[in-house]
Parts: sequence; structure tokens; C-alpha cells
Amino acid sequence: MKLRAVKGMHDILPDEIGRWHRLEAAFRAMASRHGYEEVRTPVCEPTPLFVRSIGEATDVVEKEMYSFRRHDDELTLRPEGTAGAARAYLEHTVHARQAVTRWSYLGPMFRGERPARGRQRQFHQAGCEIYGDPGPVCDAEMIDMLVGFLGELGVGEIEVLVNSLGSGDTRARYRDALVTHLSPRRADLSEESQRRLDKNPLRILDSKSPRDQELCADAPTVLDVLDGDDRAHFDALRRHLDALGTPYRVDPRLVRGLDYYTRTLFELRGSGGELGAQNALGGGGRYDGMIAELGGPATPAIGFALGLERLLLAMRPELPRAAPLVVLVPLGDAGATACLVLAKELRALSIPAIVDGRGGKLKAMMARAEQRGATVAVLIGDAELERGAVAVKTMATHAQEELPRASVARVLADRLASLGWES
Repeated sequence: MKLRAVKGMHDILPDEIGRWHRLEAAFRAMASRHGYEEVRTPVCEPTPLFVRSIGEATDVVEKEMYSFRRHDDELTLRPEGTAGAARAYLEHTVHARQAVTRWSYLGPMFRGERPARGRQRQFHQAGCEIYGDPGPVCDAEMIDMLVGFLGELGVGEIEVLVNSLGSGDTRARYRDALVTHLSPRRADLSEESQRRLDKNPLRILDSKSPRDQELCADAPTVLDVLDGDDRAHFDALRRHLDALGTPYRVDPRLVRGLDYYTRTLFELRGSGGELGAQNALGGGGRYDGMIAELGGPATPAIGFALGLERLLLAMRPELPRAAPLVVLVPLGDAGATACLVLAKELRALSIPAIVDGRGGKLKAMMARAEQRGATVAVLIGDAELERGAVAVKTMATHAQEELPRASVARVLADRLASLGWES
């Protein structure tokens, strides 16, 4: 049996990791500028957390979660990040210490979906959550922050969709209106939408079936049933986005796939790069009822998640510049010891350094250094040790010189800095 990674779960190899590092660093910098602090929650949570927060009748809970039983515990690999963050916020009584909390996170998520380009069974998300602020000011700021972030990454042709699902009984009233509209047409709906009509009719609006889309074209929208407060909240959101110059389009059919959303809802889509059909880069919305639903005090909240795999498909293809590597080439046993000591000195100055201790002919060792991507090779043998020196070869030009052993680490650090590299 040939062992392979699980279908839909992929290795990220060293020649790919540079773009991941760049993306993750850019996200952390953006989140920090906007006052978010990083939180790390377990990848495995109690199954009831997701059933209660996401919704029992959602596709995520019904079809996609990786759930299992262990030591009498019902556990699930997290399919998204918001529920775990809300659980942590409540469990550690953060609301008692902070009036408003801003958290960010990065990490793997798991859903048993059919794999496709930009859609995997183990995938990675970056997200932010705000607790304690009812909006709509922070709602608009969050959406604008995301648009700016995607622009920094070089993601072109971004479309921002916004909607409101209202609060209180608005969702229930809209559900009833949608069921009333679609029930006489049940037989014409797709088989999946016929099932959803009884369990979760709002998901029919997400259907990719042309037949379902045609039947929903003249259906009432949630904006038709908003009450006065919800309408005022949505109007204020739009005014703030207009003031920020953030482009958006109101899409009254936007519902997304999770039951916890209330009021503000948004999604960002791209059409550039190598996205293909999976063009939703991320999105989110308010979930003002989740903390109370999980047993805590009534707490307004809003959050979003971005799919990192999809962002990598959409963003500019260039790689971040690799940190310069020094490969130390020992010529003999004494040279090996000296190389180990010098490598430690270089690393203390934040210069990546490795010692090639495999031995062999000089030509072969230099070929290995070149294959490893060395910027500089440092050769130390008995002759160099006797002179208190080392031989330094710049790999790009093949120029070689001799430098004093006592100062070579500092000299190399200064040279690399002069080339624009900072540790």
C-alpha cells in the first residue's frame, strides 16, 4: 500500500512556504494596526459547540464536520474559527474585564467537502472577531480593512457584497415569507432545495441550480421585512462605507451558510489570479446572539474569515525575497569544529547558516552549497586556521577572498545589511 496524504489535505513544501509566510505576516501586521490581538484555540472542540452555534440544519453540521467519539467525549475538528473563539471568550469571562475585545486568529480548519481548486478538506483561515461593539461603525471599518488588505496583496477586481439579515424575529418572518413564496413551487425545486424548504429555506438562495435561481428571482428579500432599528443599522453601515470610499453592492440574496448571522452580512469575491470557480475569498457578519446562545450574557459581536488557499491563488505571484543563507564548508576535522562555532555566531546575528558536515571533495561540497541556495560559502581548513582566517566565496559572482576569523561574522552581517537585507 502506497501511503499518501488524505484526499483534500495537502503538504506545504519548503518551495511553497515563502508565499504562506508573506501572507501570514501581512495579515498579522494588518490586524495589529487595527487593534486586534491574536488568540489560539484548539483545533478540536466539543461537537455540541458547533451544533448550537452554526446550526443543526446547516450543511456544515449535517454533512461536512469531522466528528468522532473519544473517551466518552463527542469531539469535532473545527470547521471554522468563530465558534471556538466565542467559546474561549465566554469560558475565560473576557467580557468581565474588557468592554470591547478584538481578537485575530490563523490556523487550519476541516470540512469533509468534495475537494476542488481553492476548496480543500483541510484548509487554512485567517479571521478577526470583535465582541462588545454593536456597530455599525466597526462593521464598516472591518469591511474597509479587508478591502485595503486585499489591495495590499495585489488581489485585483474585488467585489464586495453586503446585506442585512436583521435581528430579533426578522429572520423568522423572512423565513415564513420565503416558504410561502416557494411552497407552491416545491415540485419544481431541485431535490436538495426541496429538503431545505422544510429545514433551512434561506439556504435555497445559495443554490447553484439554475432552476432554483430562476424560482427565487421574484422571491421577497430580507430587506423587505427589516424593522426600523435594523433598517437604521443597515443604512448607517452604507453611509460609513460611502464615506470611506469602499466600493460595495447590496445583494439581498446574500445569506451565507451559517445560522448564527444577524444584521450585517458581507462577502468578498475575486476574479483575478488562478481562482477559477471558487471565487469567494472570505466574508462574515454579525452574530449578536451567539454568546447568549452559548450561555453567556447578551453580547454584540462581528467577525470574518479569509480562506488562505484562495488568497494565494488570487494574489500576486512573486515570492518574498529569501533570507541569505551562509553555508559553512569544513575541510577536515578541525575545520568542522571551527565551522560549528562560526555558524553559531552567525545565527546569533540572525543570519541563517548551516554546516555541511558530510565531507567529500571540495568540488562536490561547493556544488551542494549551490544547490542549497547559498548566498555565501565559508571554507575553513587547517591552512585557514593556522592563519586565523576563513575563505569566503560569493556564490553569485564566484569571487573568493580571505577574511580574519575573529571578525568574519560581523563583516558578513554588515555586508548583507548593505544589500538591503535586515534580520
